[in-house]
Amino acid sequence: MVKRIAWLGLCLLFVGQMLAQTPHVLQQVEDTAACRRWVESLMGKMTLKQKIGQLFIHTVAPIQTAKNKANITAAVREYGVGGLLFSGGELERQVQLTNMAQELADIPLLITFDGEWGLAMRLKETPQFPRNRFLGCIQHDSLLYEYGREVARQLKLIGVHVNFAPVADIDNNPDNPVINTRSFGSVPENVAHKVIAYSKGLEDGGVLAVCKHFPGHGDTDTDSHKKLPVLNFDRARLDSIELYPFRQAVQAGIGGVMVGHLQVPQIGRKPASISPALVRDLLKKDLAFSGLVFTDALEMKGISGNEGVCAQALQAGNDLLLAPRNLKRELDAVLNAVKAGKLTEADIDEHCRKVLTYKYALGLSRRPAPVPSDVRKRIETASTRRLIRHLNNASVTVLKNEEDMLPLDLSLSGTVLLSLSPSLAQAYPFYKRLREVIPVNWVRADLDSLRSLERVLRPAQQVIVAVHEKNVAQYASLLEPLAADKPVVLVCFQDGDVLLPLEKAVASAASVVLAHSDSESLQHYVADVLLGKALVDGRLSVPLGNLFAAGTGVTLDPNHPRDYKPEDFNMSSEILSQIDTIAEEGVKAGAYPGCHVLIMRYGYPVYNKCFGSHTYEGKQPVRENDLYDLASLSKASATLLAVMKLYDEGKFGLTDKASQYLPFLQGTNKSRITIQDLLFHESGLPAYWPFYEEVIDTKSCKGGLFTKRPDATHTIQVAFNLYACTDFKLNPQWASRTSSPEYPVQVAENLYIKEEFRQVMLDKIAEMPLKGKSYRYSCLNFVLLKEIVERLSGMPLDAYLDSTFYKPMGLTRTTYHPLKHFRPSEIVPTVQQDFLRGGPLRGYAHDEIAALLGGVSGNAGLFSTAHDVAVIWQMLLDRGVCGDRRYLSRATCDLFITLKSKNSRRGLGFDKPDTEHPENGPCAAGIPASVFGHTGFTGTCAWVDPDNELVFVFLSNRIYPNPYGRNALMKLNIRPRIQQAMYQSLTK
Repeated sequence: MVKRIAWLGLCLLFVGQMLAQTPHVLQQVEDTAACRRWVESLMGKMTLKQKIGQLFIHTVAPIQTAKNKANITAAVREYGVGGLLFSGGELERQVQLTNMAQELADIPLLITFDGEWGLAMRLKETPQFPRNRFLGCIQHDSLLYEYGREVARQLKLIGVHVNFAPVADIDNNPDNPVINTRSFGSVPENVAHKVIAYSKGLEDGGVLAVCKHFPGHGDTDTDSHKKLPVLNFDRARLDSIELYPFRQAVQAGIGGVMVGHLQVPQIGRKPASISPALVRDLLKKDLAFSGLVFTDALEMKGISGNEGVCAQALQAGNDLLLAPRNLKRELDAVLNAVKAGKLTEADIDEHCRKVLTYKYALGLSRRPAPVPSDVRKRIETASTRRLIRHLNNASVTVLKNEEDMLPLDLSLSGTVLLSLSPSLAQAYPFYKRLREVIPVNWVRADLDSLRSLERVLRPAQQVIVAVHEKNVAQYASLLEPLAADKPVVLVCFQDGDVLLPLEKAVASAASVVLAHSDSESLQHYVADVLLGKALVDGRLSVPLGNLFAAGTGVTLDPNHPRDYKPEDFNMSSEILSQIDTIAEEGVKAGAYPGCHVLIMRYGYPVYNKCFGSHTYEGKQPVRENDLYDLASLSKASATLLAVMKLYDEGKFGLTDKASQYLPFLQGTNKSRITIQDLLFHESGLPAYWPFYEEVIDTKSCKGGLFTKRPDATHTIQVAFNLYACTDFKLNPQWASRTSSPEYPVQVAENLYIKEEFRQVMLDKIAEMPLKGKSYRYSCLNFVLLKEIVERLSGMPLDAYLDSTFYKPMGLTRTTYHPLKHFRPSEIVPTVQQDFLRGGPLRGYAHDEIAALLGGVSGNAGLFSTAHDVAVIWQMLLDRGVCGDRRYLSRATCDLFITLKSKNSRRGLGFDKPDTEHPENGPCAAGIPASVFGHTGFTGTCAWVDPDNELVFVFLSNRIYPNPYGRNALMKLNIRPRIQQAMYQSLTK
């Protein structure tokens, strides 16, 4: 169903907030009438006490004791709380208790989570993302969005609907005991950008984002867990600093705000969380926030001493009451406040109606399915690890680079690496990567052996000081004279604050690099930065004492291409070299004149080689930038991308009938074929149709158009045991050997057809019989998908792909009609003699359907290089992201690459391995079921393995000179054997 958003309908639910920004979560509700019906049906049945219960979020420990289970049972069954917050512990126990609680609840519970840096903030042995201070250094907010999407994915897996994140506080007080690294930094604009990007990622992933701690907990020296902090600032100051990220987040449509326990004397006398002036007037009216307002935990000492704190919080305008110290007492107090007239039933109804509306928006109109007990294995994926690496790498910041010290001068021989670390093992990854490129004398700083240190350092031409430990003040006397005497690069693999005791050494150092963490992958990346092999463009998110101001940073572009080795990516060069033997075997055996094999891991090329020549004559060797006819690999590298993009935009649903968008199918036997049927190849359409017969004058063929054996006039093989007449005339009704206004569509060098022939082909599809709706691979399915794409986009398929994907992705050698853009010598010939087109094919689509459609079809016609194909499939592996730009939503990518037909191995437009009978499938045996890809008739394929973060591309012209030879590519099992060698090379 095409997505529909009724903006006004949901706004009407909230009286008095008609001018507020509709939160993003509510904008995603498709059927607002159904939402209202569900909410009102519950409101009509609930007692006042039950409505009040929906406004409480109860905190429980994730422990499997009888007492704790009784506590949960009472909160859910007796008091009817609206949600739960688990206080931390083990993932499996939280999942078990979540399932138990949801089973007990009459109205599904909001499961909330305090995950400012993901699950690891509260749950043991879960993915460790960088802290917000370090993320604040990143200059590409798209990475923060991806981070939010990934955290949302993990939270949804364990049954969580609300995340109390991100922190929107400004880190502008170094004496703050509680915020510091939890904040994105000290610059309000940067904090706002990060808050919005992360929140949008969470909410696009189906989890409500709740920014905190309104109106701002950054510039305090008090922890509100212990006592009440005071923000003694006027409104002008608050607007310019503390409130800025909150205002921007509200305008961007964030769904939740948490109010902190903070005293703001110049706005209200009460603590913010129970202050009408702060919540109702400032947040809701002035900032026009219409989403859910949460209190911070009401058991905190900064607020818990206030009598009737929950009733006061509701009077102030909060919607949800988080973690009161005594649930029963506070619920009764709210009930008594209504009876006493301090709160009205209308107030309770407004809050309850709002909570229920958000429950509907978050998918809680029905009881959630139980979370599987083995969910842990789906939490940390290869994509998770890759994202963590990208976030860490993007946060690296060069704070100074005097006299262009970096990148290092690789010609110098006297380089010393001085490691400040508890052990050499901790610093070894950094040294190992450096020594691969330059000679390095490595020594650990040992203050008990200063004389031996001095002997090593005295002849050094440049010194790299790597800080791996926090207690570095002891090294000041060593480093200060060293930095004053020699070119020193100071690299900090800790939070920058550890450098403050080394102020003089930092000031004297030629270069300073802040890396925040000393994980193995980050040590490798920083080494590459020093060697000029990696980009760095981070900017300091907070001031570093008096040394560096917030925003400080130097951009360094790589000046030496990184020579990646398979071992850098946990693959064996020795085993990968077996691919050389397999590929060369194919050339010698006549499986193809030449081929190009490209393998990528973690987004980097680990194997990239060309073999053989364009033809068997061997005059022109295959080169990396040669274009190949992709044949049916076009389906997934072109048409399917467009289909996914339009699905992303809500232009159609998978169960929509194709005839809704293709009127020529209406009233035919194809009127009920769905778009999903076309993608699964379950439409019932025949595998192929000889449209070319319409452009041939079959009466001109002596002995008929085809014979089973070759003879004097039937010399071109067109199928197994089938030979075509070459001495035929064209049917002038549709075709001509010369171009003219009547025959404008070029099929080949000497073949042109009328524009109207396209409709003849479509009409023929509409008329042809169906053979049931079981699986049958058919190019005609993608012919129809191309028509749907063009009607919904309003553009020709090739133009749509160019503008939407190929050009912005930098794919300069991916195109239809390659002869319009490239010399014939840059295009690998496909066949030597084609019967229909009367000669060799080089730069014209071999597939007859694509050719008769003018070279652009949904099933074939695309030409590309191995590099460009790999970029396309890496984008799919990266769930729609290429570089700093998102091309497809993660949700759409997840759907299309994981959904599998019940009737075949096929995925949603993609091919998949046959895990039960690998000998019948296109892939090597034993590979993960998550693999997806496609093949092409001309000898091409692309396969992606999300589990191992692999992209495998194989391009060849295996049908040269004759498509119907002995097909040695298949008989020798070349592609699966190469794929098998790739898997055997994995070391972890």
